[in-house]
Amino acid sequence: MVPNESDLHGKGTAVSEYPSAKQRFAGGTSMAAAVIMVTVGLIQFFQGLAAVAENEVFVAGVDYVYKFDLTTWGWIHLVLGALVAIVGLALFTGARWARVSAIIVAAVSILANFLWLPYYPWWSVLIIALDVVVIWAVSTWNPVADDSSVRRTYGGTDPGQAPTGDTRGR
Repeated sequence: MVPNESDLHGKGTAVSEYPSAKQRFAGGTSMAAAVIMVTVGLIQFFQGLAAVAENEVFVAGVDYVYKFDLTTWGWIHLVLGALVAIVGLALFTGARWARVSAIIVAAVSILANFLWLPYYPWWSVLIIALDVVVIWAVSTWNPVADDSSVRRTYGGTDPGQAPTGDTRGR
C-alpha cells in the first residue's frame, strides 16, 4: 500500500519521491539511445548486406592504412549491426547487463565506423556521433536512483510497501 501525504507527516522524510531533473533527462535519453541503437543496428546490418551482396556499391577514395576486403567489411557490419540491434532492444529493460553491453557494443561500433571512414565517410561520422550519445546517455543514467528516492521517501524497501512501523494494510 502506498501511503498518502498525510501518512508521511511527522516521519522526518526530507527526500523527494521524484528523481532529479538530471536523472529524468538521462533516463529519457537512455530510452532514446535504445531506439538509436536498434535503428543504427538495422541500418548497419543492411549496409553489411549490401557490401556482401554487391562489391560495386561502395567505392574507396584513397588508400587507407586499415584496408579490408569489402566482403569482410560486409560481414563485420552484418554481425555488428545485429549485435547493436539486439543490445538496443535489451536496453529498454534498463538492466545493468544491458547498459554495460550497450557501452561496450557502442565503443566497438565507434571503432568499426572509424575504420569504415574511407568507404562511407559521412555515414561513419554520423554513427560515431550517435554512438557517443549512446555511451553518454547509458553511462549517466542510474535507474536505481529513480527507485531509491521513492524507497527512502516511504521508508521501505519497495515503493509499494507501507512505511516502516506502520502496520495498517498488512
